[in-house]
Amino acid sequence: MGEEIELILEKYRSAGRILAEVRKEASEHIKAGNSLLEVAEFVESNTREKGGEPAFPCNISRNEEAAHATPSIDDKVVFGKNDLVKLDIGVHIDGYIGDSAVTVDLSGNYDGLVKASEVALNEAIKIIRDGVSTIEIGEVIENTIRAHGYKPVVNLSGHGLSRYNSHAPPTIPNVKYEHGLILKENDVVAIEPFATDGGGKVVESGNAEIYSLIKPKPVRMREAKKLLEEIKNYQGLPFAKRWLPQDRLELALRALENTKGVLRDYPVLREEEKGMVSQAEHTVIIKRDDCEVVTK
Repeated sequence: MGEEIELILEKYRSAGRILAEVRKEASEHIKAGNSLLEVAEFVESNTREKGGEPAFPCNISRNEEAAHATPSIDDKVVFGKNDLVKLDIGVHIDGYIGDSAVTVDLSGNYDGLVKASEVALNEAIKIIRDGVSTIEIGEVIENTIRAHGYKPVVNLSGHGLSRYNSHAPPTIPNVKYEHGLILKENDVVAIEPFATDGGGKVVESGNAEIYSLIKPKPVRMREAKKLLEEIKNYQGLPFAKRWLPQDRLELALRALENTKGVLRDYPVLREEEKGMVSQAEHTVIIKRDDCEVVTK
């Protein structure tokens, strides 16, 4: 059993190593005037070239956007000189996922906000070990962000990572809650602080470009059946509309969306009061006395 666990953990480590390389290279492409679509495609193709697979579409969320923003197939948007950019990347090896995010401040005006989420992540990592409670982690993240003069985003959180599941239990809150769970040795979790100069809450906004399969169900339309077979290849992991065959896609996708319980959509999450948002994230393996960061 010990050998099997170690083989699994090594796949997490491999995914993390690939992700760290891709994140560094992609961050250098986030410059005013560069295309969001080109950066997303670079992340996803570079991931494959290095031997991994995307665990979810590359998220590029700007300014008040916090998560779930990915370019459409014909996206023409470019980075602006004042953009605060969150780059969130997932890589998997045989379904075992590394998940990491970084914030790039193109304006130079949000150093404090970027630092708040980064320091909160680092402070949380310092206390993570076998037996730590998610209550303690949430308290450290919240206190650190508030000490920097900002608010944690209360309805976004870190999460567990399991095979072909990029948001598995347990939830790792960014604030102190009364109830929590105890992390155990060899658990794999993503620690993901979000800080804002707004109200501290996100809401859904706009149309979704990201989906995941909940459960296949019979559908009548030929195009929908064909699309469903294509979607099954992602084994429940999130996928982008731009990854799919484009022929009659909207019609087929609508048919699947209208069949209850087949697809989950991921609308863009924005700060409710239009505050700017920063994000920092690493994947860690829980050890007896500390944790191993696999996405550095």
